[in-house]
Amino acid sequence: MLKIENLTVKTNGKEILRNFSISIADGEVHVIMGPNGSGKTTLSYALAGHPNYAVSGKIMLGKENITALPADGKAKKGVFLAFQNPVPVEGVGLLNFVRKARAAQGEPADKDIMKFMEESGKQAAKVKLPDAFLNRDLNVGLSGGERKKSEIMQMLALKPKLVILDEIDSGLDVDALKTVAKAIDGALDGKRMFLIITHYANILKYVKPDYVHVMLDGRIVKSGDAKFAKEIEKKGYEWMRE
Repeated sequence: MLKIENLTVKTNGKEILRNFSISIADGEVHVIMGPNGSGKTTLSYALAGHPNYAVSGKIMLGKENITALPADGKAKKGVFLAFQNPVPVEGVGLLNFVRKARAAQGEPADKDIMKFMEESGKQAAKVKLPDAFLNRDLNVGLSGGERKKSEIMQMLALKPKLVILDEIDSGLDVDALKTVAKAIDGALDGKRMFLIITHYANILKYVKPDYVHVMLDGRIVKSGDAKFAKEIEKKGYEWMRE
């Protein structure tokens, strides 16, 4: 289980989240929706260990308190963040990046490279990412949609315990959205936890959440089941401020 208790997050002296609390059980999919500036991306960065965020409160992953761990420490514990705007990283090949990350998780250094290549090809195929892209530097020369597919391919390869998807649906056309959503849905194994952050309910047409939460001004103001997302789509957010 992921259990967040009274999480307060500040950056540049400004408080973004205050006393934020939520629990996600193994196998559950939670969605956080809200307008721009509500604190959704700040939440994802704080959970992943962004160094520019001052965090107080408690983040428990299972029985372990991971609040103070740096980003690499949280990643090794199984926290994965798919970024809203993945940046290009020249000089770091996608396949090498994934292999090094898996080694940091404890994968044997002598693992068969050919088997790894075969597995990577299958994972790329699930998101319709051409094999040629596997040999490119990370996100270099890729479109916005291709970068999002690369993020999901990395998620499939690393098999994290907690998957945080920050607006994974932004910048995707209809076909790419279906492809990415199908890959996410296929990764729901009843063990891993998913936290999907989004403005719109588009991706929820293909990935059914257990809970939907609305965040306004750094806190959750209302929660519901999958049907709640349809209500939000019709009525927007402003009525919940009242």
